[in-house]
Amino acid sequence: MKAPFSPYLAGMAPGLKKLISLLREKYDYVSVLSTDSTGFQTAISQKSKSVTRETLTTERGTVVRVYRKGLYSEAAFTGFDPETVEKTAERISGELEAQFALLESAGVKPYETAVLPDEERTIFTEMETARLPETEDLSALVERLSAISDQGMKDGEEQGIRMIDVMTRASSTHVCKMFLTEKQDLRQSYTYSEGMIAALVAGEDRTEMSYTSLSGRCGPELFDRMAEKLPEAIRIAKDLLVAEHVVPGEYDVITSPEVTGLIAHEAFGHGVEMDMFVKGRALGADYIGKRVGSDMVTMHEGALCAVDVTSYAFDDEGIPAGDVTEIDHGILRTGICDALSALRLGVKPTGNGKRESFSHKVYTRMTNTMFDSGESTLEEMIASIQKGYLLEGMQSGMEDPKHWGIQCILDRGYEIVDGRLTGKIVSPLVMTGYVPDLLGSVSMVSKDREVFGSGYCGKGHKEWVKVADGGPYLKAKVRLG
Repeated sequence: MKAPFSPYLAGMAPGLKKLISLLREKYDYVSVLSTDSTGFQTAISQKSKSVTRETLTTERGTVVRVYRKGLYSEAAFTGFDPETVEKTAERISGELEAQFALLESAGVKPYETAVLPDEERTIFTEMETARLPETEDLSALVERLSAISDQGMKDGEEQGIRMIDVMTRASSTHVCKMFLTEKQDLRQSYTYSEGMIAALVAGEDRTEMSYTSLSGRCGPELFDRMAEKLPEAIRIAKDLLVAEHVVPGEYDVITSPEVTGLIAHEAFGHGVEMDMFVKGRALGADYIGKRVGSDMVTMHEGALCAVDVTSYAFDDEGIPAGDVTEIDHGILRTGICDALSALRLGVKPTGNGKRESFSHKVYTRMTNTMFDSGESTLEEMIASIQKGYLLEGMQSGMEDPKHWGIQCILDRGYEIVDGRLTGKIVSPLVMTGYVPDLLGSVSMVSKDREVFGSGYCGKGHKEWVKVADGGPYLKAKVRLG
């Protein structure tokens, strides 16, 4: 079935078009982004059950952007009465004029920014889904997730593990967005879902928690596959209980697709967000057209380069979704940018202008960030390593775009000696290094590829949006501690 576009937004469209027309009498450019997104989230453990009819991306509201004399300003609001458009235009205009007056009186020289082009464009897309979050039987879902938690406790105990808890979480969102200008009418509707299982276990001298997840641009039908992830969660928990500390040093490693995605996101995702180029805060600006990795490294970014939680038709500035080749066989070709950063840099926008919500500012943000596949098999890669680790699971990551340092916190490593897995496990792991050194050391890339979209990404310490990343297995040389 198609995820139906919001009747609420469709009903607002004529009034918002009139609002745009009224504001255009004062401003050289006017755009409107209206959102109406619904969803739910459940969290189940042995001790509690919760259900909420919202997720981080559920919202309903509108933001107006205008331009005059080199300056942009915005006003956000909730609720809209098509019968009182004139009053709404007057109120919004008053807010915008106050902002312009403040900017002009501050004496701060603004970025030299041209007016955004307003080309004729129409998009209407209702993407496929099997079920909708707003009609899902949440009582039945809670029962299924509770059964998974109970089964996990039983399975772990049967394997001799002291089980403390098995937690499940499931969330699903139906996103509807409408972007309007004088000449553009863009409307999209899609669903995305994500699920997680975590097992909390105890050993003689420690407690450990494992995580496993799944995600997709789909509806709550995703959660029919949750039980399949349970054995993996129990296996990881069991591995963590016997893990040892790693001896710090430089090692040949193989990164699992999940860890590969973390490298893609942290190593070059943030480093080539081109709003940082405008501010002079990214070393990547000096490396366009230069080598930053081995010939084995090709990396894509865009809502169209994979299908997962952030694969949309257009971004929050009305720019159609893209697929950007950031690194081509080791050469950094370009970055990604929102529409205003593109104007300031004299490049084309890439469809990466995203807001946390309608009431938040647009920033350049990642969508799907993916390494391309290669020609090797995982077995060949393991056989090629004399002493190193197969790295799996990610906890967090951090990058410094100005100096290209990277720090990734990984869940576990499986020792490889003389081309064979020894059974020894190390955890946790901190992977550090200089990004071009890490990517320059990539010597083998597997044929397969996976994408992961169960997390959020913040810009600095805030501005959380959905992202996805991934790729194949990579063989590289890294520093572990």
